[in-house]
Amino acid sequence: MSRRLKKFLLKIKPIKYYAKGKNFFNNFLFLEAQKKNKQEILKKLSRTEIINYLLSLNPKDAFYLEIGVRNPAHNFSHIKATNKYSVDPGLEFKQNPVDFKMTSDDFFKKLSNHEIFSNDIKFDVIFIDGLHLAEQVDRDISNSLKYIKDEGFIVLHDCNPPTQWHAREGFNYWHTPAQHYWNGTTWKAFLKWRCNPNVNTCCIDTDWGVGIISKKHQIGEYIKFNNHFYEFETLDKNRKESLNLMDFETFKKLIKNY
Repeated sequence: MSRRLKKFLLKIKPIKYYAKGKNFFNNFLFLEAQKKNKQEILKKLSRTEIINYLLSLNPKDAFYLEIGVRNPAHNFSHIKATNKYSVDPGLEFKQNPVDFKMTSDDFFKKLSNHEIFSNDIKFDVIFIDGLHLAEQVDRDISNSLKYIKDEGFIVLHDCNPPTQWHAREGFNYWHTPAQHYWNGTTWKAFLKWRCNPNVNTCCIDTDWGVGIISKKHQIGEYIKFNNHFYEFETLDKNRKESLNLMDFETFKKLIKNY
């Protein structure tokens, strides 16, 4: 086929769209992201199981808080805790059957002003799965640390995005190699706290990365900051060290040995 004929044919919309689509779906980055999507989905251990394990360490009168619920059937309804509370403004799930229908910022403000709960409540586990942007996640972590028990845990979802497409800032645009899978920039906030000597941190390598922060449990020492501009490729090259990635069995051994 001559170059002139090819150029002419590509001006015809159906042919143009077919050619462009074929190139997109056969692109290396697209195929690699699809492969990593499948690998992540096959990791069967869920955030729910990890949270319930942490709550089982203090089974008597455990207190649990979930920030960012969306559909309770995805996680909250399956949590085993004597006292459990939920926070969500209801932007993504119209029914929004949560305890506190507000943003996490408003919730913590009311909590600090004693407008919510009469006593100085402390939680065994606080699960952060709200707005997946670093600034908000960082603020949620900072606020949660004020209300977590010394032996408690902060748990975060989506700390280990497989590709830069999963770690995009915008959720609504799905025409990327990651398609509708989205982890946002939660990893940036988690990495920031990985470099804080006042907490211990690790990331369980399952369910898109389940980050864990503890005041007391020796689950991972802090690191020197090695990604000052939060570049994804830098994270990818040093993923295990940067996130302190580990499997769940290794994590449980660390907890038991504490």
